[in-house]
Amino acid sequence: MTEPHGADAGAPIDPNRLVAERRAKLAALRASGIAYPNDFVPDAFAADLQHEFADKERWTTEALEASGRRVRLAGRMLGKRVMGKASFAHLQDGSDARPGAPAEVPSRIQLFVQQAGVGDAYEAFKGWDVGDIVAAEGTLTRTRTGELSVKCESVRLLVKSLRPLPDKWHGLSDVETRYRQRYVDLAISPESRRVFTQRARLVRFVRDFLEAPERRFIEVETPMMHPIPGGATARPFVTHHNALDLDMYLRVAPELYLKRLVVGGFDRVYEINRNFRNEGVSTRHNPEFTMLELYQAYATYHEVMDLTEAMIRGAALAVAGTTALAWEGRDIDVGPRFRRWRLDEAVREHNPQVTAADLRDRAALAAHCARLGIPVKPEYGWGKLLLEIFEKTVESTLVQPTFITAYPVEVSPLARANDAEPGITDRFELFVGGKEIANGFSELNDPDDQEQRFRAQVAQKEAGDAEAMAFDADYIRALQYGLPPTGGLGVGIDRLAMFLSGQDSIRDVLLFPYMRPET
Repeated sequence: MTEPHGADAGAPIDPNRLVAERRAKLAALRASGIAYPNDFVPDAFAADLQHEFADKERWTTEALEASGRRVRLAGRMLGKRVMGKASFAHLQDGSDARPGAPAEVPSRIQLFVQQAGVGDAYEAFKGWDVGDIVAAEGTLTRTRTGELSVKCESVRLLVKSLRPLPDKWHGLSDVETRYRQRYVDLAISPESRRVFTQRARLVRFVRDFLEAPERRFIEVETPMMHPIPGGATARPFVTHHNALDLDMYLRVAPELYLKRLVVGGFDRVYEINRNFRNEGVSTRHNPEFTMLELYQAYATYHEVMDLTEAMIRGAALAVAGTTALAWEGRDIDVGPRFRRWRLDEAVREHNPQVTAADLRDRAALAAHCARLGIPVKPEYGWGKLLLEIFEKTVESTLVQPTFITAYPVEVSPLARANDAEPGITDRFELFVGGKEIANGFSELNDPDDQEQRFRAQVAQKEAGDAEAMAFDADYIRALQYGLPPTGGLGVGIDRLAMFLSGQDSIRDVLLFPYMRPET
């Protein structure tokens, strides 16, 4: 680490020495009774000013100074150049992340600090460090280089930063540090701030889209601790309620609770929820993640596909400003109509050895799995084997937005069976860039059929499948009161944020991703 300023600038310096020097400065502030003041209120924000005065031809130095625009700002000092009786510093606030903030406008502004302008405070200012949180008041101007600046009439130190900010991140060890110390990453990396600002815009867009008058969805909240894990085939986290002496499960999905609300008459509901699944960690998976789930009464999976396509196209425009994006080195456009393709047709196109007769033949599909090196368990039926072949040979090729439809009943325990095709459900999954982004279907609302499928899941669990569902008797009771014909959807917000912001790892769109404890 190097100290960015002073006589030893650029020379290696012991970090402990830097901390000690800053602590000495804090001790002097405490002794003078001015450490950590809390009486400054800003009336302006960097991103707003950069946006308002972006036109350099209109807002020249002369025009800015003639306007007499006075501002009070506060933020973190990220750079400082001391030049005799005049100095420059860059102040960063959080204005780029506020709702309604102008898109892609930096939340930094230059401070022009002169001894003649701030008086005795100038000597103190020269001793402040990069990372300190400071306040400034003055008038707007533009320097000779054309940079919008505050010509300071007063400056104050609000918070002494005791740890020096890193000059830059580099190497694998710093990638881990960036995730562990996200607060530092956000302070110094405009790119990270951009990503998380875009994620916030995505969530806000989804709410606005669904609650528009023509769609009429209402946002609800459902429990995060369940007495029975359900709503998805996944291994749950187990916790314990001490007062009731009862094991409970962190939510793997809110689906069964949301559909209970549709039974109760809330015809269009959605929840942007945190789910928890006790599974592996990868560039695509985190033990806790964010999902959008929605349910619309009197809709089929076809209407839900239409809604999904419109929402993702709109989100791309709202978040990235375009439908043509790049992700993991591949150009993807969500502007044209999304392809809709049956799962079995996709498998056959990518695997010419699989005949039409093989598609429902467990023995034939097991032989194809053996040829492809896909592990097979005895309890797998033809539907599970067909899905395994799809995931092995087709999924990664689905770069442009593609709805895969007609999933087998065996792997879709909550989806409505197709009226004309035994063993197939009215279900889709959306793939973009070779990754699943969304899952939806016409909901199974036949209580007797649902009960049979729950029992089949219980049999799979007893056979050793840790991800199979449990039997939920209360949900069956709810269906017996009557669930209207309903279409449902789940969208992975984290993966969608990865796509819209161009990130390759889910950790880059999670403010605090899961990390092993520090040693």
